[in-house]
Amino acid sequence: MKTKVKEYRLRRNLTQQQLADLVQVSARTIISLEKEKYKPSLFLAYKLALLFDTSIEELCCMEENMKDEEKKYENLQ
Repeated sequence: MKTKVKEYRLRRNLTQQQLADLVQVSARTIISLEKEKYKPSLFLAYKLALLFDTSIEELCCMEENMKDEEKKYENLQ
């Protein structure tokens, strides 16, 4: 899942560990999010969006991810 977590983290000059501490997850979770290997829970997405003063939709690239997901299902038909 594409996100803008890394972009927002770098704007705030935070390390992955610092961000992890702020939202009470492991640094590995942040690393996985940034590598698009992990889909955040709604609760984690909400905490990150609040921290970065943005919406979940913006932070998690919801429009783009939704289009990508729809393409997967189009190919199955």
